[in-house]
This record gives sequence, structure tokens and C-alpha cells, in this order.
Amino acid sequence: MKIIAVRHCKATGQEIEAPLTEEGLQQAKELARFLKGYQFDCVISSPFKRAADTIKPYAELTHTKIKTDDRLSERILSTQTDPDWDWRSHLKRTYNEEHLKFPGGESTFEAKQRIQSLIHELKDAGHNSVLLVTHGNLMSLLINLYEPSFGFKEWELLNNPDVFMIDVQNNDVTNLWVK
Repeated sequence: MKIIAVRHCKATGQEIEAPLTEEGLQQAKELARFLKGYQFDCVISSPFKRAADTIKPYAELTHTKIKTDDRLSERILSTQTDPDWDWRSHLKRTYNEEHLKFPGGESTFEAKQRIQSLIHELKDAGHNSVLLVTHGNLMSLLINLYEPSFGFKEWELLNNPDVFMIDVQNNDVTNLWVK
């Protein structure tokens, strides 16, 4: 099975209902034209507004029905609201300490289990080519399942949007969105 994993376009924030920026809306149209050259057995998006809005122009262009799946939602690192809490340094730790879990959050291990359950379900259903629209941290953990060297530094280099092809059978990962 091959997965095309898409990180959402530029958004106004991290909230569940955060919309795309004007630039993000233009990126979504460009992304739709780019993805039109691929064939997918199914297209699944995170239910977050910025992910759904990222794939909406593709759905309109190709008359494709988009499914949503909570397993593609962004990982919650913590519900910590202290403004002095350094979330980047805590996030970095989670790439090396997979079971590290902060208050109200999800560990790297748990997030990987979540995304793996979706991948196994898609494989078991006989899909050959799927498009998944998700978020930066979860996408980096998905890639890490097939390319273990993909960690915090690579996460920092991800773009909005970004597109990777993952060949599940051959554990091969290719960045398709080289801009």
C-alpha cells in the first residue's frame, strides 16, 4: 500500500476550528492541482477545520468524497496553559522518550498506535493507494514508523503544506512537495 500523507496548509492557529489563512486557501488550490495527477482508493482527512479546508478544493476538482477520521487529528501534547511552559522543548523530548506523557496529553507511543490502527485497517480493507490529510506532529510520527530517523529536527523542517509518499511495504518515504 502507498500512502500520500498531506500536512494541512497555512492556518490561523492550532484550535480545532482554526481556518486556513488567505495564503493557505491559495495553497489548497495549488495542492488540489498537484494531487489531481494521483489515483486514490480513498481520501481521509482529520476532522479539524484546517485539514478539511486543505483537501476541499481537491474534492471539488475531482468530485471525490472525503471521509474524516479522528485518528488523523493532531496530537495533544498537553492541556498545560501556563504561558511559561516551553512546549517545544517538551515536544522534542517526546521524540526520544516515546512513553513520556504530559498532563492531559498523548504520548508519542499512543499517537503512533492511533495512526497505526488506521493504517492496518486500510491495509486489511485491501486499499492500494490512500490519501491522508493530517497535521505536522502526527504526520512526523507516521513517517517515523517507516523512517525511524525522522524526528524532531525533521518535524521542524516540515512546511505547510507538505506532501510525503510512504510505501508501506518497502518502508520507503519520499517528500513529494519540494518547493
